[in-house]
Amino acid sequence: MKELLIGNAAIARGLYEAGVKVVSSYPGTPSTEITEFAAKYDEIYCEWAPNEKVATEVAFGASLGGARSACAMKHVGLNVAADPLFTLSYTGVRGGMVICVADDPAMHSSQNEQDSRHYAIAAKVPMLEPADSAEAYNFAKKAFDLSEKFDTPVMLRMCTRIAHCQSIVEIGERQERDLIPYEKQPEKYIMMPGYAKKKHPIVELRTKALTEFAENCEYNKVYFAENNDIGIVTSGTCYQYVKEVFGDSVSIYKLGLINPMPVKSLIDFASKVKRLIVVEELDPIIETHLRSLGLNPEGKSLFSNIGEFSQKDIKKVLIEKVEDSISADTAIPNRPPVMCPGCPHRGIYFVLSKLNLTVLGDIGCYTLGATPPLNALDSTLCMGASVSGIHGFNKARGTDSENKTVCVIGDSTFMHSGMTGLVNIAYNASNSVVIILDNSITGMTGHQQNPTTGYNIKGDPAAKVNLEELCHSLGINRVRVVDPYNLEECENAVKEELAVSEPSVIISRRPCMLLKYVKAKPSLTVDSDKCRSCKNCMRLGCPALSFKDSKAVIDATQCVGCGVCEQMCRFDAIKEGGNI
Repeated sequence: MKELLIGNAAIARGLYEAGVKVVSSYPGTPSTEITEFAAKYDEIYCEWAPNEKVATEVAFGASLGGARSACAMKHVGLNVAADPLFTLSYTGVRGGMVICVADDPAMHSSQNEQDSRHYAIAAKVPMLEPADSAEAYNFAKKAFDLSEKFDTPVMLRMCTRIAHCQSIVEIGERQERDLIPYEKQPEKYIMMPGYAKKKHPIVELRTKALTEFAENCEYNKVYFAENNDIGIVTSGTCYQYVKEVFGDSVSIYKLGLINPMPVKSLIDFASKVKRLIVVEELDPIIETHLRSLGLNPEGKSLFSNIGEFSQKDIKKVLIEKVEDSISADTAIPNRPPVMCPGCPHRGIYFVLSKLNLTVLGDIGCYTLGATPPLNALDSTLCMGASVSGIHGFNKARGTDSENKTVCVIGDSTFMHSGMTGLVNIAYNASNSVVIILDNSITGMTGHQQNPTTGYNIKGDPAAKVNLEELCHSLGINRVRVVDPYNLEECENAVKEELAVSEPSVIISRRPCMLLKYVKAKPSLTVDSDKCRSCKNCMRLGCPALSFKDSKAVIDATQCVGCGVCEQMCRFDAIKEGGNI
């Protein structure tokens, strides 16, 4: 049966048909849908883990227990999972194990555009890279055979385009697999030095065997044109761009097994073409490999190692004649990222900005508080870094900063990697104020549950972490909850906690307005006769507010009646009602 699937859904289907029993992940764009689609199959146990390290270790445990398992994450999540990944290369697997990682060239929703192929090379584990949904489905299935044949975890690299673009997939049926009987094997799975030393040579032999396997494996494809003037080595999305530009007019070596890469077949391919070119996004991984073989390809001398490519980019470089593109007659207005109308983070951010505080930020939709007009954040590094960072900042600057510096972190991010930073604050005693922005969901990635929401991935009731009790148990004595819609309450809380000489936590709690169970209030309206055109309400940056004919206007189609702007108006011009 044929279906039209996005790449992530195709992977989930491949996991299902491969007989996978356990999938553990932490949501991260562009990988999130892999686990969401997998959770639709009752035969697979799926879960949201607190972070990617835990997810990888859960998948390892399932593999150790004899089941086929998988985990999924975005590229920066692989940084978090790197600790178990490198040692998994030594232990190998029992049941097949696949680590799905999705890169984000051009940083559509990420803080960097690192290239995950480096991890596969450094950890010495095989990596597959599909070029469309059909390959995503097929590679996901075949990756388990590869994993079990070579006793290794297998990485499956996606990118934003392949993860979210659709193509036809011919699906099959699930193949149930019995658990592999458990057998205690200390020398294989206990990686203390005496055992680990014996495993490293095995990893090197495995890499050599995988390199031989790559020479004629089904994942790599070679297409020769009638005219072999140009030969292009490529993979993934770039293969699609090359095909769209050149069709069958150039010879192509498409790598599906991106690590380890073959040797003999690539040298043979290069010998049959006059000009050897590598087309790859981000870093020169393929190009470096070809150069190590004594070849002299053109690659990053032609193409950038920054951002995504397009068909136009390849045409411009290799054909040098690009048709005029179609442009609109009128300029398209910019749409900068902005927090939604009624976002619970807006009120607390306004207070922080008003108080002119230094605010260390974190990863989530609340990062949008960095943009005008709030301009509330001073830094954003990685998941959990705000909590660890404020401790270092205050230790460095002492009392000069302690009474005017806070950090913010979301509820899901706090569970991911903020807790250990808070332990550090309590244990090593910095006078730091941590604000947990609890919107009752993992927001930026599309509303996934987390350990603080009380529901699991399927929406069933689950254990719910009490943030107040957790913070107390981590050594914080001062913990208080505020409503971010109440500006006075927020301002008083922040001032009071900054004034005390001990660590404290403020929990800004109100659910995301986009959650289905959250009901909007009637829209507010502006009494134009009372409006004094002071633009104080515009300081909130709410999309429902605009300025027209020298008066504030509220768009009733966007306003959710949160009342924050009403508190901003000194002239009582904003009240219940509605206008457009």
